[in-house]
Amino acid sequence: MRIRRLFSLRPGRPSLRRVFYRANLTVALVSVCMAGLAVTVVGLLALRAYAEHNLHLITRSMAYTTEAAVVFRDAAAAEEALQAIAAEEEVAEAAVYDANGRRLAGYQRPSGPMVGLERRLTGWLLDDEYSRPILHNDRRIGEVRVSGSGGGLLTFLLTGLGGTFAGLLLAALGALHLSQRMVAKVLGPLDRLASVAHAIRRDRDFAQRVPPARIVELNELSEDFNALLDELDSWQTHLEKENATLAHKASHDSLTRLPNRAFFEGRLSRALRDVAAHGQRVAVLFIDSDRFKSINDELGHAAGDAVLVSIATRIRGQLRETDLVARLGGDEFAVLLSPVASPEDAVRIADDIIASMELPIPLPDGGSVRTSLTIGIALCPEHGSTPEALLRSADLAMYHAKRRQRGTRLLAQQPVSPVPIEKQEKSREPAESPARPGPADACPGRLPDATADRPDARTDSRPETGGVPADGRWVGVRPVQQGAVRQQPGRHQPR
Repeated sequence: MRIRRLFSLRPGRPSLRRVFYRANLTVALVSVCMAGLAVTVVGLLALRAYAEHNLHLITRSMAYTTEAAVVFRDAAAAEEALQAIAAEEEVAEAAVYDANGRRLAGYQRPSGPMVGLERRLTGWLLDDEYSRPILHNDRRIGEVRVSGSGGGLLTFLLTGLGGTFAGLLLAALGALHLSQRMVAKVLGPLDRLASVAHAIRRDRDFAQRVPPARIVELNELSEDFNALLDELDSWQTHLEKENATLAHKASHDSLTRLPNRAFFEGRLSRALRDVAAHGQRVAVLFIDSDRFKSINDELGHAAGDAVLVSIATRIRGQLRETDLVARLGGDEFAVLLSPVASPEDAVRIADDIIASMELPIPLPDGGSVRTSLTIGIALCPEHGSTPEALLRSADLAMYHAKRRQRGTRLLAQQPVSPVPIEKQEKSREPAESPARPGPADACPGRLPDATADRPDARTDSRPETGGVPADGRWVGVRPVQQGAVRQQPGRHQPR
């Protein structure tokens, strides 16, 4: 991850790396420009002083050399002397005048490609002319006038500018190199810190840490950031545990540790979707504890809780890994068998659950109690294709099994239209007792869950032998020992 991407929060904002580059480059260029300008100005001033001094010497030399030619008024000799001296020096023009001010001889430097620039530079830095009288026996017989050439000054100036530009280029390269080293030392740790922060923000991985830095301040920043990550990691772990605990409490019963009704219905909905997709079969067992209210009222809530926990444990022990048992509320439980090959498999598992209640349940006070379970069985798709329909069918089957005989299981019937009770009574076999309740199709819908409306709230005067109605609609009634019998330690009571 590049620093530019990490530190450029908005489009158009410069990155920290670019800011360092610009700052170093600006400082280097300004420094080189100032140094080059200072050197150039000082050099020009020194060169001007040198050129003025040199022109004075040249003028004196020309006056001494042309003295004889002026005395004899030999213009050719005077011009030859001027040519000999001016050709070797920075002289643009030179002239010899006699005592009357008439021009005797002269010299003019040949024109070059930059003569105009040289003249401007000469006029800016040097005086227009330098003159020297020609003396003979201490008597003034003439004068020499000399104008300097700016060729040397121009060469120096161009050389200085070239050196300045070369220095600027070297300074820029040096600034870039120093910036890279600074970025590596300063921005490297920041880059790693920003990378860790970005990864934590993206992946929520608080286990990452920033490596140590060589610079003291950056290393302290890394340590403080890692300490903050330790706290965040601890808070994250704590929150995950709290969320997991809350999620478990929201979907499970706190007493039996079983899933609750909402969890069971969600799992049943998914199982029904799988049934529709793969053509499999599932079964729902609706389980109700017999005489639980009397146990809870006579022996106390602690005994009732122990009975519920034991029931949950014994039911769970009879199921497969793919099955699910849930506590729906009170003393009602539900089991999801997924998948089942046939109704006989569901009936066999229901028989195992009923048989698991034959052993007494130990109580917290040292005593024990016996109870039984009544189970209603519903299959998909025979008895319903929705969670509500299956639970209603299983609940009705359990209700009718309990009315016939507690501690039994009953398989639900196929959904049919309600039949009047009078017709049901006429269709029964003569041997069937008229006191027995009619089939489930005479009682459509979910019956109330109130204990007063259930058979266990009334005295059971029916015989405890199972039977099948003559119409054949309810099958699979299996009798077991019903009721709840309290046993004290050391005493045996008959079942």
